[in-house]
Amino acid sequence: MGSSLSDTVWLSDKRLNLLLLLMEGPRNIDQIKTSLNVTSRGMMPQIKKLKEKYLIVEEGDQYCLSTIGELIVEKMLPLLNTIEMVNNDNAYLEEHDLSELPPKLFRRLYELGNYLLIEPDLNHTFEIPREFTENLLKSKNIKSIISFYRPEYPDIYCELMEHAESMSLIMTPPVFERMKQSCNSKMTRLIRAPHIHVYIFPENSRPPGLDTSDWFTYISFLDKNGRYDHKDIMSFDESALKWGDELFDYYCSLCEKIEI
Repeated sequence: MGSSLSDTVWLSDKRLNLLLLLMEGPRNIDQIKTSLNVTSRGMMPQIKKLKEKYLIVEEGDQYCLSTIGELIVEKMLPLLNTIEMVNNDNAYLEEHDLSELPPKLFRRLYELGNYLLIEPDLNHTFEIPREFTENLLKSKNIKSIISFYRPEYPDIYCELMEHAESMSLIMTPPVFERMKQSCNSKMTRLIRAPHIHVYIFPENSRPPGLDTSDWFTYISFLDKNGRYDHKDIMSFDESALKWGDELFDYYCSLCEKIEI
């Protein structure tokens, strides 16, 4: 029965799409036809098969997921979302080091959703992407993990300090030392500001770079040689904001807060 049930779910796009649609709530046949762009003649045989396998039930003029259907579709969604995310750019994910992610967030990587892959052109390889700075400077609540140094960082984060309502920064020890060496006065201002919290990550670990704010998440994974290749992920999906926030909080729990 397991194999037959699996075939019922996976071997027809119409059946699969109907199950996903009914996950949102009951629908009558006219709503199903409109949402899935199908005809009654094409859809009714598929509805019959799903009813025979007890995946959907008919209540009055509406169809809805059965108890079994709800259980199966709920488990299907992470897989389908993961496949969709990987299809977005599977080469990037395979070429970068995801091993520093906590297991529960690695398994939920699909929550990055419809992300953008930010790649600079050859004439601007070493510049901070405009998409990053523009969106960060418009944010009010910011959490950042700075795992590699860029000369622009002291100026950017000091500018953010002036208008952000709250900002938490995690730095690796080498980044923290480099920031102090290049601009000690600005680092002192950051650490002393009442709405800014600065943390140091433990030695011998390099988390991905992360900036998450009120409305976007920006991630810089290192490649498998531990280098930054100027390719970043940016997402505005609500699920990505939550994922980024959880990732920051996980790393923050491992850090030591800097006080002056």
